[in-house]
Amino acid sequence: MTIHPVILCGGSGTRLWPLSRGGYPKQFLSLAGERTLVQQTALRVRDIDRMAAPIIIANNDQRFLVAEQLREADVKPAAIVLEPVGRNTAPAIAVAALIALGHSPDALLLVLPSDHAIGNDAAFAQAVQAAAHAASDHYLVTFGIEPTEPHTGYGYIRRGESLGYDAPAWRVDAFVEKPDAQTAQTFLADGGYRWNSGMFMLKASTFMEELRRHQPQVAEHAEQSLKLARADHDFLRLDETAFAACPSISVDYAVMEKTDRAAVITANDLGWSDIGSWSALAELAETDDAGNAALGDVFLNDVSNSYVRAEHRLVAAIGVADLVIVETADAVLVAHRDSTQDVRKVVEHLTKARRSESVTHPRVVRPWGSYEGVDQGERFQVKRIVVNPGAQLSLQMHHHRAEHWIVVKGTALVTNGDQQVLLSENQSTYIPLGVTHRLANPGRIPLELIEVQSGAYLGEDDIVRFEDNYGRTGL
Repeated sequence: MTIHPVILCGGSGTRLWPLSRGGYPKQFLSLAGERTLVQQTALRVRDIDRMAAPIIIANNDQRFLVAEQLREADVKPAAIVLEPVGRNTAPAIAVAALIALGHSPDALLLVLPSDHAIGNDAAFAQAVQAAAHAASDHYLVTFGIEPTEPHTGYGYIRRGESLGYDAPAWRVDAFVEKPDAQTAQTFLADGGYRWNSGMFMLKASTFMEELRRHQPQVAEHAEQSLKLARADHDFLRLDETAFAACPSISVDYAVMEKTDRAAVITANDLGWSDIGSWSALAELAETDDAGNAALGDVFLNDVSNSYVRAEHRLVAAIGVADLVIVETADAVLVAHRDSTQDVRKVVEHLTKARRSESVTHPRVVRPWGSYEGVDQGERFQVKRIVVNPGAQLSLQMHHHRAEHWIVVKGTALVTNGDQQVLLSENQSTYIPLGVTHRLANPGRIPLELIEVQSGAYLGEDDIVRFEDNYGRTGL
């Protein structure tokens, strides 16, 4: 049987603020290695036996981000499915199951969150094969992690009777919500509990059968949204009306806690973490003799047991202990390691105050490349723009601003009204207000330039597009 990886790329990006944002959540960041978490997830499954190309489930706002990161990792997905609205994991997995059934009635699904870290890929591959064996026998298999501490941030699974395989596999006796500290200590001492990793191996036909039994509305609307889906360049857009009618429900609540086919397999020695907080990420980092992890331009003196990360400038810490310090271009977080679960309170405050720092990342990804704010003031702002080789922006004009472009690296082909000009490093051009223009990179290396905007209004919605390679009707 062929295994179809299903990579779930949703997520709000609140727990690792300020590095992770609503518009740029943690799965798209390089937090535990050079590759981003979504790239690591896609590459982890590529060389496992019987593995098909991955089915990616993402939201519309992050479509170009996920597509670009897969391209950078040389991963060619079977489909990038765009959810018009978030409806939790059960509808997303249902859509993936229906896609896989279109390839084979015996298809297996390996459902993976895109934002988890796994340190031992060989152990993961062994667990996948063991789970596939059980799923082939019509069990709906979840990957359980043997607890190493009385963790209160994870849900737990209580194992039941053995399935009789060579692998450590059991029927699920119960799913347990996140416990308090005393209960978690009891679970650890018991030995029969596993952390619920949120990873699953499911036979697509078995999952749909159980979903139709326990949540028929989810199955019906997911099927309808896929039937009415439309192709849009590299993406498959689910029908908005049908998908929005799906109940918002997790796969645990929809199926796993109700079915009599739930099974758990212990995935040993994975080095697994859901990276649910800065303290969890700190546990994965390499540390010095004082227990400090220092990333970026960091100076430490008389500091212990701290995680200090500098993204854009020097960060110095003196005479402190047990802290998490994270610096980005527009925000700094300082927290005690025991309080990092409360970072969400910062995000809640920023959202309530309608501040952009809760959602907008300084670096904004577009299908042609990216841009990043450098400076801004009254009637001006400065951006650093990167255009991928062979890519171009839309043919556009602005009602309220003029632009100066200075090439820093690479070659720019500029359409400026009726003229076209080729610019190389240290050359510049001026785009007057109201003039139709376009920027393209005809070269083989990324084009980098500085853009200086000036005018009465500098919002991103002051763009009138005449031609666009990416079918965009918005920004």
